[in-house]
Parts: sequence; C-alpha cells; structure tokens
Amino acid sequence: MNDLNNNNIVREYNDFLENKKCFSPNTIKAYIKDILHFTSFIQNSNFNSNLIYTNNQTIRNYIFYLKQKKYSDKTISRKITSLRVFFKFLVNEEFVANNPAEYIQNTITKKKLPEFLFYEEISTLLNSLKMEKPIEIRNKTIFELLYGTGMRVAELTNIDIEDLNLDDSTVKILGKGSKERILPLSNPVKIALKNYFNIRELIPRRKCLHSKSKKALFLNCFGNRLSARGVRMIINDNIQKISLIKRMSPHVLRHTFATHLLNGGADLRSVQELLGHESLSTTQIYTHITKSKLVEVYKNTIPRK
Repeated sequence: MNDLNNNNIVREYNDFLENKKCFSPNTIKAYIKDILHFTSFIQNSNFNSNLIYTNNQTIRNYIFYLKQKKYSDKTISRKITSLRVFFKFLVNEEFVANNPAEYIQNTITKKKLPEFLFYEEISTLLNSLKMEKPIEIRNKTIFELLYGTGMRVAELTNIDIEDLNLDDSTVKILGKGSKERILPLSNPVKIALKNYFNIRELIPRRKCLHSKSKKALFLNCFGNRLSARGVRMIINDNIQKISLIKRMSPHVLRHTFATHLLNGGADLRSVQELLGHESLSTTQIYTHITKSKLVEVYKNTIPRK
C-alpha cells in the first residue's frame, strides 16, 4: 500500500474481513464501526492521528475516555477486542511492528445467564397470539419459527421461499460467517408455515402488490422483505398484550429453544449444531440454566424446608 492514510488502512481491513475472514456483513459493519470510532478519537485528541502510530498509551487513554463517557463494561470490552483484532491484522500485513492492544486487558464483565421462558410461559405466549387477520397469521409463524428452530432474527429474515422443504421438514439458513446449515422443522412450525403460505399474498397493501418480493419468505406491508427491526417490533407489540413479566426479545426465544432441548435430554454437541455456534463453550452457558432450574425445582419441592 503506497499511501498509509487512515481511509486506505480501514478499506484494506474491510476487504480482509470480507474476503479472507468471510465475516457476515453485520459483523464487518460492527468491527469497522469500532475502528472508525477509535480513529475519530485520536483525530480529535492530541495524539498522532494516523492509526499506524498508535501505541499502548493511546489505547489506554481511549479506554479512559470511554469510561468517562459512561460506556458499559460490555461495550468497552467489545471495542478492546475490535482493536486487538485490527492491530493484529496490521502486524500480519507488516504495516506496524507490534500490536499495541495485545496486552490491554478487557474490562471484566459479569456474565449474565440468558433469559428464557419456562414451557408454561412459552405455551401461554403462543396460544395467546391471534390468527384472525393475515398479518396475525404471519406474526404467529414468526414466533413459531424462532422458538421451534432457535434461529437468529437475521437468519429468519434472510430466508427465501426456496430455502424451505416442507416435504423433508427442513429449512436452509445462512448463519454467521455466511455458513449454511439445515434445520429440522417440527409439526407446529410446519402447520404455521402452511397457514402463512395460504395468506402470504394478502400481507402487502393493495397499492404495493406490484412490488411484492417473489423470493422473500416473510413480507412487510409494502411487499418487501421483512427486516430484523420489523421482527423486533412484532415481538415487542405482542409481548405487551400478555402478562409476561420477563423482558422479551427475539434472542429470548433462541435461549428458550436451547434450554428446552437440554432439559429434554438433548446432548450439548447437537444443540451447538442447531444453534450454529462455532465453539462448544458458547453453548455451554445453557447448562448453567438447566442446573439453575434443577435447583429451583429442588427448593420448591423438597418436603423439609
């Protein structure tokens, strides 16, 4: 690279994440956003504004700045990780000699157990969803698919009609890092999908029918592919209509799926494959949930308190 200015460095890094690491667009966007934030910090401070002259002290000052701005420990840890990966790339490409972020310790964060719903709660939720209007049938299908497969919201919104094989009871999805995996579909999910297919044409408003997507499985009222933000709004709107006290998000349905599988006797490796986790250690957090449930059951049912 002839001109090592910040724009060129970030552009090279983006190409590396996309073409060599094969990260998903969302992951790349997150990494680049963190680096641009750090770049903005050094350009507005009394440090050398070129990224290749960053040293250990500059990063420490950046962390201090983040704490002053009341960034959460989790966010600071993520930004440190982003910087470590970025400068490792610069070292490997011989743009810099050392990684100034290598020995910066991540902010210690207390790991929270993922929230999940007990079987009675998820049953109450699914049974409470109305199916009188086409849009309600679509929403019920979304809930059934998220809970019945444990897929991520981004994976759900990217599903095309051709990815479904109802005869084989499977769906093909594109996960993180553009990795494909095949997920089985339960009978309740298949029934919900068949109901949805009967009314899919009725989801877009009449004036938007001409722009209706032929590929996307889930449509919004404009006939376009339903977005991840749209799914979150659907979930929030429906949760408010029932008396669940727990905070709800699309990921809670994913956590619930994994927890119920393990409580039902599924082995950890199978759950890892279904969730699309690269590392088994990521899946192991759900064993803590199942153990906590056993403790709760024990405390509530032991005869002698």
